[in-house]
Amino acid sequence: MLRRFGTISGLTLLSRLFGFVRDLVLAATLGAGPVADAFMLAFRLPNHFRAILAEGAFNAAFVPTYAGLEAGAGDTRGFRSNILSWLVLVNLILLAVAFFATGALLGVLAPGLAADDPQRPLVVALTRITFPYLICMSVVVLLSGVLNARGRFAVPAAASVLLNITMIATLLAGAWFPSAAYAAAWGVLAGGVAQLVLLIWETALMGLGVDVVRPRLDGPSGEFFRRLGPAVLTSGAVQVAVFADTIIATFLPTGALSHLYYADRLYQLPLGVIGIALGTLLLPDIGRRVALGDEAGIKGMMGQALLLCLVAGMPLMVIFAGIGDWIIAVLFQRGAFDAAAVQGSARVLAAYAVGLVPALAIRSLVAGFQGRGDMGTPLRALIGATAVNVALKAGLAGPLGAVGLAFGTSAGVWIYAGLLYRAGLRAGHMSAMPGRQVAALLGATVVAGGLVWGLRRPVLGWAQVWVPGAPMLVAGVGLVLVVAVVFAAVALWAGIRASR
Repeated sequence: MLRRFGTISGLTLLSRLFGFVRDLVLAATLGAGPVADAFMLAFRLPNHFRAILAEGAFNAAFVPTYAGLEAGAGDTRGFRSNILSWLVLVNLILLAVAFFATGALLGVLAPGLAADDPQRPLVVALTRITFPYLICMSVVVLLSGVLNARGRFAVPAAASVLLNITMIATLLAGAWFPSAAYAAAWGVLAGGVAQLVLLIWETALMGLGVDVVRPRLDGPSGEFFRRLGPAVLTSGAVQVAVFADTIIATFLPTGALSHLYYADRLYQLPLGVIGIALGTLLLPDIGRRVALGDEAGIKGMMGQALLLCLVAGMPLMVIFAGIGDWIIAVLFQRGAFDAAAVQGSARVLAAYAVGLVPALAIRSLVAGFQGRGDMGTPLRALIGATAVNVALKAGLAGPLGAVGLAFGTSAGVWIYAGLLYRAGLRAGHMSAMPGRQVAALLGATVVAGGLVWGLRRPVLGWAQVWVPGAPMLVAGVGLVLVVAVVFAAVALWAGIRASR
């Protein structure tokens, strides 16, 4: 498990590093003003639908069904060809809506963008460029699921690098486009096409081609759609909270969407490298182990995954909350991205950090149910969490702005993860986390947080004297090392005590 996790997380980290380079260029060219907000909105819209139709719901229904067909020597080519046909049909309908009813789509998803808003024509134009990215990524997710079911994780994990490369290229060639926002939008579309070509090539090399068929509902496809319904509702409930961010942010002062975007980029780094990578690994493996009746193996994998989320998430929470402004300043403060944008994004990041640990664990917890074909339990848990999430966002956005939206997200993921964990324990899908280890990590969080808070100012002052060229970078590295030492010592002690 750890070997495959290393492959997925390592390539995801590579993609995220390219993503930070992309964001450096994006921040320097667009900043955090109205043009940047227009692009962020146009980029968010296809990604909302992608999260519902592709990564979340589709994988949850497709991968276990496909893995079961593989194990039973079923007609996998016919199944994947039929599902692809349905996927393309649905995407073409959405694409037609996005092209010919863009204004109505924005009216629903971004009501704060008034008809006479000077940004609106730009948002409409950019949305029409970025939206075809959805159909590319939907097919990419299907082909990735086929490869994952075969135990091939490297190429699907590496594919997202291409989006970052194409966006960097188009932003650097911005003189060829009407504006930097147009350059970024065309880079999004080019990235989707590039990923699609890569996945088609990889599946063809493995002899896993597809045929163009008339969509039908029979056999394994019927099982897929029975699983897909609750999975779509689950992903849709997740996106309700994300849609709430987009909708409410359009009523907030200029820059709110940009602050959310740049804070979310840092927040998503551990989620992709650890949380999503673990969920991607667990989903097909749990499906296979359920077929074999290996309950002990499932519990062992779930325990390892959740412990990894704790060990990695708690120190990252301290770092994001304690020196998030330094990290954002070092990464993005240049060009159009000024000190005010740094502070606004850092406050949002600190609010996101409150919910980092459960956010890391959610994909693993959900995989524990979906790998067994249980789509209902995650949906029921999510409904309650989403209600609290959206209510808090609506209540906190007024006094706290974008920070209130991030706090609502953190509260929602804590509730969702807690409900899933309790349901998993009751169903016997997992074992309780060792109390001694959890208590030790909580203690380490308090100690490390206190050290960062107490040492922050004097360490920065020392760095400004001795390393005036890069004081925040050097001081930040120093405090990260302090946090790492505290957690390493506590984790070692907790591990030794637990083994006695």
